[in-house]
Amino acid sequence: MIQQMENSINFGRTLIETELDAGILSFVIKPIVKTFYDYWAKNEAKVGTMKQINITLEAGKELVTNGNSEEIFNQLIEENFPKYLRGDQISYQCNKHHKNYKKLIEITKQTFINYLKQVKFFLNVKEDVNNYGELSRAAFKTKELAKETLSKQLDYTNKCISLIEEDPSILSFSIGRRIILKALRKGFEGTKTEFFKSIEETYE
Repeated sequence: MIQQMENSINFGRTLIETELDAGILSFVIKPIVKTFYDYWAKNEAKVGTMKQINITLEAGKELVTNGNSEEIFNQLIEENFPKYLRGDQISYQCNKHHKNYKKLIEITKQTFINYLKQVKFFLNVKEDVNNYGELSRAAFKTKELAKETLSKQLDYTNKCISLIEEDPSILSFSIGRRIILKALRKGFEGTKTEFFKSIEETYE
């Protein structure tokens, strides 16, 4: 999970470089957007994402330890989602008073719920495993199940990005919105391709 975070941040930096085309204002806009992204990546993104990873893993451990009942699952969601949300980087960069903010939060909550379901699969693995590939195959017995699980997670991410693309005014910053959104969409599409490629390699 940490490696995926690092890869995504590095990929984002590459995209910011390639997508920076602000016309005659490039010499002004480029340094601002790059500085903004670098600060965000090194500080807020890593700290927030690490919090989300730890919160999801701890909630998953509690779920597995205390019994996998619907009541306990729902209780863990209600207790942990507010903390998970504070580390969410998309909602963090959005205006909380915007008309679409509640929709964004609901999608983020569904994302957390789905993450917790995935973590439960991993934590229930009883076999001895030596790497992430073996863990994935033990958790998701077939390639089709792995793809289905990934597709569901990516669908929530796509909904978040699409919501912002439909009305970029939800973003709390104004400079570089177009560039950031373009990089965000390209980053998502590129990451999606890599994830599905990884599944194919894992289940060869």
